[in-house]
Amino acid sequence: MRAGRSLTALVLAGLMGGPAGAGDRPARVVSTNLCTDQLAMLVAGAGQLHSVSYLAADPRSSSMPEAAAAYPLNHGRAEEIYLMRPDLVLSGGFATRATTDMLRRLGIRVVVFQPASSLDDVRDRLTRMGEVLGREDRAAELVAAFDARLAALRATDGDRPSAALYAANGYTSGDGSLAGQILAAAGFDNIADEAGYPNGGAMPLEVLAMARPDAIVASRPYPGRSRAESVLDHPALAAIGAARGHIDADWSCGTPHVLDAVAEMRALRRGIGDDAP
Repeated sequence: MRAGRSLTALVLAGLMGGPAGAGDRPARVVSTNLCTDQLAMLVAGAGQLHSVSYLAADPRSSSMPEAAAAYPLNHGRAEEIYLMRPDLVLSGGFATRATTDMLRRLGIRVVVFQPASSLDDVRDRLTRMGEVLGREDRAAELVAAFDARLAALRATDGDRPSAALYAANGYTSGDGSLAGQILAAAGFDNIADEAGYPNGGAMPLEVLAMARPDAIVASRPYPGRSRAESVLDHPALAAIGAARGHIDADWSCGTPHVLDAVAEMRALRRGIGDDAP
């Protein structure tokens, strides 16, 4: 009943005067997804981006919490977004379908970005954000800078030590993931494929211990310490004797910040015997 009344009120509000918008370039943009938040903050022009999601302000998940502090935060609810009167809403591929459908029924343009699964996707997402925001030149500058820095960071010679990505519930990612490509660019061989997890999955601790990777790159536990994260403190991990790295906010989204993760993994690789510059 309440949901029905809310939708009716929003529809009536739309009939009395819909969201603001002018010309081909959106002037009041609301982002509801962590990754579109960061892409939009990088690409948007002054005053063009109105709101980002609350996750953008959380340093545990966002590479740009300081930048996000300049914007009103939203929680991705249709009612609050509509009342911001956007002429464009940016959403992610795993957003609540009911929310995006409701906004579209109310006449608001919604553009959905799928999660990045490769370094090539970073270029694609930047370019698309430039097209959506009418900021193609800015996006092209970011792509050029991304390519130049990636070329400088990418490991092309020297030994390739083995590494394992290890997160809550023992989840690992293969080479076909963004995280896997970060490892590869830094000069590591990911054990996931050889261990039978090319597409990712929960890797038993016993499999990890038998693979004996040169490095283990693990997620950082959240406050409160869930049981799913207890495997990250298991004594067997320390017994492997591998170098340890950590997955942080720079790994989360297909933005140029993934190159900070590549740089950190390069430093980890040098620490286990790689003398490449």
